[in-house]
Formats: sequence, structure tokens, C-alpha cells
Amino acid sequence: MEISRPRGTRDFLSKEMKQRKHVENTLKKVFENYGYGEIKTPIFEDLTLFTEKSGEAIKEEIYHFKDKKKRDLALRPELTAPVARLYLNELQKHVKPIKMYYFGSCFRYERPQAGRFRQFWQLGCELIGGKSPEAEAEVITMAAHCLDEIGLKDYEFHIGSLGIIRSLLNDAGISGEEQGQIMGLVDKGDVEELQKFLNNMETSASLKEILLQLIEIKGHNEVIDEVKNIIKNCDEAYNALNDLENLLNHLEAFGFSNYIVNMGIARGLDYYTGIVFEIYVHGLGAQKQISGGGTYNLIEIFGGEQVESTGFAFGFDRVMEALKKQDVVIPVENNVDVFVAPFSDDMRKESFKITQNLRRNGISADVDLARKKIKKVLAYADNLGVKYVVLVGARDIADGKVALKDMESGDQELIDLDRLSQELMDKIQG
Repeated sequence: MEISRPRGTRDFLSKEMKQRKHVENTLKKVFENYGYGEIKTPIFEDLTLFTEKSGEAIKEEIYHFKDKKKRDLALRPELTAPVARLYLNELQKHVKPIKMYYFGSCFRYERPQAGRFRQFWQLGCELIGGKSPEAEAEVITMAAHCLDEIGLKDYEFHIGSLGIIRSLLNDAGISGEEQGQIMGLVDKGDVEELQKFLNNMETSASLKEILLQLIEIKGHNEVIDEVKNIIKNCDEAYNALNDLENLLNHLEAFGFSNYIVNMGIARGLDYYTGIVFEIYVHGLGAQKQISGGGTYNLIEIFGGEQVESTGFAFGFDRVMEALKKQDVVIPVENNVDVFVAPFSDDMRKESFKITQNLRRNGISADVDLARKKIKKVLAYADNLGVKYVVLVGARDIADGKVALKDMESGDQELIDLDRLSQELMDKIQG
């Protein structure tokens, strides 16, 4: 019986893993250049962590189970809630702001399709205890910096404000579940359903008109004046717009201006408090969003103090797919620089000694373990892409030497065995 991998999962071979590792390390380096430190949380958490954040309905979308002690656990579907839990457990008394980044696999029980898997990876950050708009400006700039460093082109950075829409709804006496439903429909971009929902509500025609006008506004900072004209009769919304305008001014100071103000970005979750943003790469179809983030107060939901967090997460698999679609060349380094090949069976143990000596001197080396004939060994080494082959023969070993073959030029020379490591290091490095 052939056993296949579970539905919605993937295997990654060596070349693809090298590419993924290169992108991962590049993104991590950017985070660290901004002062963020890496953290790790468990792959499974208490189920309540996710139901408190997203509601009981989340159970239909995730992997959850009872362990042998009948405790309700879940494979993490995202990493924001685990980071909030880590903060509550370990860092409440830590000096703020706290800058953390993470990379790990997440799990959702969804119908697999292009760009959506049941196991996927997220790479993101949390800035806890920073002040707006400075914290938001730095986080947004860092996200763009990450994409520039990995060579991704033509991405769109959309920035919006939940505070404006929430203020308008609060001013009209719409709160709780109805407000959440409206925000959810705005988030989905479903204008037709939003119109139906608003028509069924007992609210003013002017509010409906304002909302439908507002969520269609997109542009650069020049749209701020347009928004001001629409919301001029709501002071709370006006204050939220000032916050957005202040953020855009700070972004200029951070050297980032490649953004689109999009008043149609929303979140259906109550803990988002202000600025939200999304990053799109066209060419990925329905899964064009590669990142989302914003400012929120999730920690208070879990029983902590009221402290703002700003963060975002890259859908790492979608980032990799976007790079592939754009034909971005991702460097793939060879694992092995040197291959050691014995000419005969009685030279095998000598070959193992030489190989280990090279490895202990920091040289990546492999050795024939399949007892191939020398012709096949050279073909195998060439297929691996190694730079040099050390040929171990009885007569040369008796003289304290080995033959070193340059696989690119085909040149071959005798090298003193006690100088082999240094000779190879000099050639490889320079």
C-alpha cells in the first residue's frame, strides 16, 4: 500500500528548501536590522486562545482535539494570538516597546486550492507598547523594506483606517454584532451585500451614502481632503482621519511613500483599533494578498492590560509564489565544495580520514559511500556541482600527496596531504 502525504500539505525537496531558506533569512535579517528579536511559540495551544480571539465558529476552520488528559488543544491557525499569550505569560513587566518577530508553520482545515494549504508558514512581527503613529510608520516601512530586499516588484501597499468607519457607526448608534457584520462585509469587499444589509437596517440614508462613498475611495495622500468632505459632520471620525494623516506624514519621514490610501480596508474583529494595511501582488489571482497587519489591542481580550500592538505577517508561501511568478532569481548555494574519491577499495578508509579532516577544518566535503568505480564517482561529483575532487591513490598517498582536480577547468595537480585543507580553503575563498 502506498502512503501519500495528507491533503493540503506539501513536500519540499532540497533545491526548493534552499530557496525558501534564503528568502526566510533575508527577511529575518531585515527584522533584526530594525531591532526585532526572534521568538518561538508551541505549534499547539489551548483551544480557548483562538476561540476567545475569533469566536466559537473558528473551530470549524481549525484542527482541534482532546489530548490524553481530555484537555482541549488546537494546532495554531495563526501566530498573533500565541504571541499575545507569550507576552501575558512572560513579558508584562518587560520594558516597552517590545519588538519580536516569528517564523513558523500554521494549520487550517480548509478546502485546499491555489495559494491555500492546510499547512502553511507565516513570518511576521509584533511591536508591543509603541506609540502611534511612530510605531505604525516603522512597521509599515519595515514590511516594504523586506519586499525590496528579496527583489519582489510591483507590490501594492494599501493603508486604511478602521477608526473612521467605526466612528461613523458609533455616531449612528450602531454597535456590537451589527457593527461587526458591516465591518466584515467591508473587509470582504462585497458592496452588493453591504448595500442589502444597510437597506435592511433602520438607519439614515445619509449614513448609507457616506459609507458606500467612503469605502470606494482610493489614492495617495491627496484623498484625505475628499474624506474630510464626506465625514465633516462626525467629530470622532474626523479625529481618526487626523490620525491617518499624521501616519502618512510620518511615513514620509521614514522614507516610504509608495502606498495607496484605501478606505475600503476593514477587519470584522473588535480588537483592531485604528490603522490597518494589506499588501497585494497582482498575478496571484484570488490569493493576491501576501500580508496584512495593523494596530490592535488583543492582549486586553486575554485578560491583560490595555496595551497597543502593531504588527503584520507575511503569508510566506504566497511570497514564494509571487517571487516565482515574477521570475526572481533566488540564489541556491551548493552544499558541497569538495568530493573525495578513492581510486581503489583499499583507499576507502584513507578517503574517510581525509574527508573528516576537511570537514573539521570548515570545508564542506562529501565522499563516495556507494563503492562506485572512479569514472562513475567523477560523474556523480559533477552532477552534485562540486568545485574540486580529491583523488586518493595508493602511490600518491605513499608519497604523502593526493591529486586535486578542478571540475570546471579539468586541471589536475598533486598537493601535499598536510597542505590540502589550506590549499582548498584558499581556492574556495578566493
